[in-house]
Amino acid sequence: MKPLIAVALSGGVDSMMAAIFLKEQGHKIIGIHFITGYETDFKPSTGELTHESIEDQARRRIVLIGDQLNIPIEVFNCRKEFQEKVVDYFTHTYQIGQTPNPCLVCNPLIKFGTVLNLAQQLGADQLATGHYARIVKDPNGNIHLLRGVDLQKDQSYFLARLTPGQLNRALLPLGAKHKTDVKALAHQKGLVPIVAKESQDVCFIRTDHYGKFLAMQKGFRSEPGDIVDLEGNVIGRHKGLHLFTIGQRRGINCPAAEAYYVAQIDHQRNRLVVGLKQDLKKPTCRVRDINWIQPVPDRPMRVLTRIRYRHQAVPSIIEPINSQSAIVRFDKPQSAITPGQGAVFFKDEEVLGGGWIDADLK
Repeated sequence: MKPLIAVALSGGVDSMMAAIFLKEQGHKIIGIHFITGYETDFKPSTGELTHESIEDQARRRIVLIGDQLNIPIEVFNCRKEFQEKVVDYFTHTYQIGQTPNPCLVCNPLIKFGTVLNLAQQLGADQLATGHYARIVKDPNGNIHLLRGVDLQKDQSYFLARLTPGQLNRALLPLGAKHKTDVKALAHQKGLVPIVAKESQDVCFIRTDHYGKFLAMQKGFRSEPGDIVDLEGNVIGRHKGLHLFTIGQRRGINCPAAEAYYVAQIDHQRNRLVVGLKQDLKKPTCRVRDINWIQPVPDRPMRVLTRIRYRHQAVPSIIEPINSQSAIVRFDKPQSAITPGQGAVFFKDEEVLGGGWIDADLK
């Protein structure tokens, strides 16, 4: 008999189809639906829900998924872990004048951390998700993370901070498939997701703007300050640095012959530094806290570097500083290199590793 596999079920089409494909391969499946406390479906009209009432609502909703897939589903409350490891990270990163990437934190710490640990406690050898990426083993047993076949949907970037040990426990049944085919097959099978709309942004933001969400977080502070040009001339005032990210044009509100863009967030002096579009291009950046899936390079290496999810990986050379830091030198200067965002390194279609763009860009 094949070993038990757990599937992280959000209630959307992708995770449901991941379970379907594994069942069709003859695997015994158990679903895990984890609660973050930020589910909009469970948002009360008045007052606050208790942990138990949120879990009760989740169970009532998720049973619809279990019935369709004909599998048992565990509802797991990880609100505390999600708050501490993801939301607090998100808040702190904005507080220090950088731009966070919560998916790069959630995947190793929550999905393939907390949830994977629960899966193992339930007797499952591996945890499957609906990510569009591939995991393969070579003849020597070494693990490799590859882009998804559907390059329009590829999510390998978001898995770059998984360790080889976590990847060894991960299953990605959709990696070799195209999203359109997966949706069509789900329709043929009559699957009805409980999450009708896919999350296109930060999943735990309920408000119209991050600024409103951050203002509600315990201990978050932001003060108005000066907007300055690259020469240090004061040209306006901002209402809080957390409202801006590198490359942003909206909200600067400083009339000029050419539009201003955010060129730097000066957290130390609470200043927003702006420049023209051409001023955003930089030839290098420094990357810290790199998680290497493949062996740490001991000499300069030619790679493709992706500096945010909506960015085409570009030719570059990484020069190791130590086992967890490197300088990235781009063949062509790149625009809006943003401290706090993830820099992920590729060799052809393989993810080598990924780290955080440092505030010290040079």
